[in-house]
Amino acid sequence: MRLYFSCFFLIVAQSLSAQFLDSHKDLKLYKGFFDFHYSEGKDAIYLEVNKLDKEFLYVHSLASGLGSNDIGLDRGQIGNGVIVKFIKAGNKLLLVQPNQRYRAITNNKLEKKSVEQAFAKSVLYGFKIEENKNGSYVINLTPFLMQDTHGVINRLKNQNEGNYSIDKSKSALSLGRTKAFPKNVEFEALLTYKGTPKRGNIWSVAPDAKFLTVTQHHSFVQLPDDNYRKREFDPRSGALSISYLDYATPIQAPIVKRYIKRHRLEKKNPELKMSEAKEPIIYYLDPGTPEPVRSALLDGARWWNQAYEAIGFKNAFQVKMLPSDADPMDLRYNVIQWVHRSTRGWSYGASVVDPRTGEILKGHVSLGSLRIRQDFLIAQALSNKPFANNDDNYKPMLEMALARIRQLSAHEVGHTIGFAHNFAASTSDRASVMDYPHPTIRLKDNQIDFSDAYDTKIGVWDKVTVAYSYAEFNKADEKKELNKILDKAYASGLRFISDSDARPQGGAHGLAHLWDNGSNASEELKSVLEVRNHAINNFSVDNIRTGEPYSVLEDVFVPLYFFHRYQTEAAVKLIGGLNYNYATKGDGQTIVEVIPAKEQKKALDQILRTISPEVLAIPESKLGLFPPRAFGYNRTRESFKSKTGVGFDALSAASTASDMSLSLLLNNQRVSRLVQQRSLNKNALGASEVIDRLIQQVFNSESKSDYYNEIQNVVKNNTLKHLMKLSNDKNAYPQVQAIAYNSLQKISSLLKSQNANVLNRVYNAYYVKQIENFIANPKDFKPMSSPKIPDGSPIGSFQCNF
Repeated sequence: MRLYFSCFFLIVAQSLSAQFLDSHKDLKLYKGFFDFHYSEGKDAIYLEVNKLDKEFLYVHSLASGLGSNDIGLDRGQIGNGVIVKFIKAGNKLLLVQPNQRYRAITNNKLEKKSVEQAFAKSVLYGFKIEENKNGSYVINLTPFLMQDTHGVINRLKNQNEGNYSIDKSKSALSLGRTKAFPKNVEFEALLTYKGTPKRGNIWSVAPDAKFLTVTQHHSFVQLPDDNYRKREFDPRSGALSISYLDYATPIQAPIVKRYIKRHRLEKKNPELKMSEAKEPIIYYLDPGTPEPVRSALLDGARWWNQAYEAIGFKNAFQVKMLPSDADPMDLRYNVIQWVHRSTRGWSYGASVVDPRTGEILKGHVSLGSLRIRQDFLIAQALSNKPFANNDDNYKPMLEMALARIRQLSAHEVGHTIGFAHNFAASTSDRASVMDYPHPTIRLKDNQIDFSDAYDTKIGVWDKVTVAYSYAEFNKADEKKELNKILDKAYASGLRFISDSDARPQGGAHGLAHLWDNGSNASEELKSVLEVRNHAINNFSVDNIRTGEPYSVLEDVFVPLYFFHRYQTEAAVKLIGGLNYNYATKGDGQTIVEVIPAKEQKKALDQILRTISPEVLAIPESKLGLFPPRAFGYNRTRESFKSKTGVGFDALSAASTASDMSLSLLLNNQRVSRLVQQRSLNKNALGASEVIDRLIQQVFNSESKSDYYNEIQNVVKNNTLKHLMKLSNDKNAYPQVQAIAYNSLQKISSLLKSQNANVLNRVYNAYYVKQIENFIANPKDFKPMSSPKIPDGSPIGSFQCNF
């Protein structure tokens, strides 16, 4: 009886299982890389899995975003591309992500298995088997698709924006872009997150901040074949890379393997010097991009074909408009997407890469649509009375903004075809679009000239990186030929220095800077200050259109007043600076050397200029142009900050600008390097000399007017603040702390001995008291912050490569 019941139960179970899909009368079949069925009644997708233990690529992304640059969840944002596979375990299918960081590239199966077992894998999801259909297992994919795979909840929580969770009652599968193709299947889900916002960023972009709805995209993609040839990474090449540990490596060889990221590109006729490609690299532009931006983006992205032609590929890099029926999230398309946010935000280039080889499978560029307006604003501020006679006289300013967009398009596409930033390129006559360019503005016949603001072509360094990454060689000669490319580039004066070495705070490289120009950073700062001074003197009500409130004029003035900010960052890096390369043994490149004292002192001269009242003071004749803000035109994060209520605060503007320069000059790492450099060379610029020069200018010079005197006292406050901070900085050398401590005592003695006027005696007594209090109780020191510098970066300061 017991046996009869068991057999009966098994027959019934098998019958129910076999009838699972048949029990749904509303199924729509999608046939492709995986076949799947959609049930409208259940709002469910049932996937047929007939590829057990076979690896494929899984990618998640956001088809629609939040629209906040601060939060960073953008339309078109792609996530990690990971290798996964389905395995059967009892009555379940498990979606498993093998560990790609630790491998054994060998024919020894047991050696491979030993590495696989040594490191954890990840099970991404477990699915109940609903039906065994002719060797295929049917699973309900819906719960997997409705997860917060892209990490929206954690992003909001980690940024203290609020605690949110998925509201299943307000979420559903989205069929518009749910499609099946022979080599990929695409799914989408509309997800609604409910919660309570903690900050204003969500309120600024959501109709109802308690409910945030975005669309999440999922792709299952067939992996490429094994015909792709990996190319070794070289730190001098400018190429991006993947890496992993290969435990099958002989002991005498490096266990870490590094290979560049690149698209697959092969000549149709490799025996010819110039040949078409078997499959060209094609990028598609978002058709939602308006003119004239559309044409500018197409032009800029197409510059890369110049570099591919230089290595013998004919028309191998193409840029077209995305077909109207194509999905920008589809892994088959490389896409340049025009992304809108509520405020100016980053542009970035991301790639989906085969983790096994480094082959780029999809490039995806996200360009912030409001960035072009910043360049237009810069041109508007620099122009001499552009709207004096004609409110439609916008074309010169628009041309400069469009020139920037062309360069930006080329830059971000460059990341997606495998290239890193090269922040030393600007010292070699704009050698790369992978630099961050500041507009090159010159005085010509006492007029500001925009004609050469941005480059109009691919750079010579870009041709080097394309040659290194994409040129074809015989396998036996490849390493030798690649070294020839890099040796020739170095011999011609080209340099490659990337992200961390170009940062201003503590940065030391003398050539690599963000948003700078010229072969010499301090000489260029001198030029920029002259342009700035000329434009400020010419600034007038005719820098805005008739009928616009004067509050708009104040906003136009912001990027002009801080026009020197990035060249200041560049010039200060010469002080305590170094010249070095990513050198390898035997390549003949400079390994590392200290920047000569003469160059460091020139840079110090220009940095000290930036904190002089002559540079910091907004001319008194211009202050009457900036009344209290008009109704409906409130201050924003891109406005001048004020400590005078509704009134325009010229002293706080000076405080912000001088605080920027002083924070860079008195950076703890920079001053520590000065101590070390002086210890190795008695003729080097030392920390004491820098600080003595600073004290002499700030505390022992006379001002030509009461207005300048007040600005000078703003600088005094900031100087004391940074010297106290340096004296208290446990991350600096003790010698640095001692020098800063001694400088405070020098200043105190100097102020006590000065024969100042009544007002300055009051100020001096306050400064002396500050110093005495600090010396008595340094742990109680709490620096007063200057008003924050307004946002101003012309483009983003990072790249995204997922």
